[in-house]
Amino acid sequence: METLKFTIVKSREQYDMYCNILEDLIAHENKSVQDEIDLLTLLINKWDSEHNSLNDLSPIELLKALMIEHNLKAKDLVAILGLSKGTVSKILNFQKGLSKDVIRKLSDYFKVSQEAFNRPYKLINEVNRHFRNASLMNTKKNMAGVF
Repeated sequence: METLKFTIVKSREQYDMYCNILEDLIAHENKSVQDEIDLLTLLINKWDSEHNSLNDLSPIELLKALMIEHNLKAKDLVAILGLSKGTVSKILNFQKGLSKDVIRKLSDYFKVSQEAFNRPYKLINEVNRHFRNASLMNTKKNMAGVF
């Protein structure tokens, strides 16, 4: 009986090995190995969905991790997203949310599903930071008589 060239990923070492093989196959653009590329992609994605802790990260923490992985700085995001330095800074400091357009651009650039960036997370607004549960408020609240 013939043994399988690739099997279900059972360890981090096997996962890393399959990722390296996949990168090599894609780099050489050999159409004769398209079935291997498809199979490895499927096996890697299965492992990712079961073992990846990306869902534990807020969209901004994920963005920061991807920036580190790709050796990017905030100024690089300015060009990638077509935003001002100030807007990128506000996004990275949890002061401004991600728009649909920004989510699409991040998803395309990092080759990550849009759902990874399109999840709720708390924003910090300096104006209302001293109020309890005011993390998503964008305007000053008249709290006279509440205390």
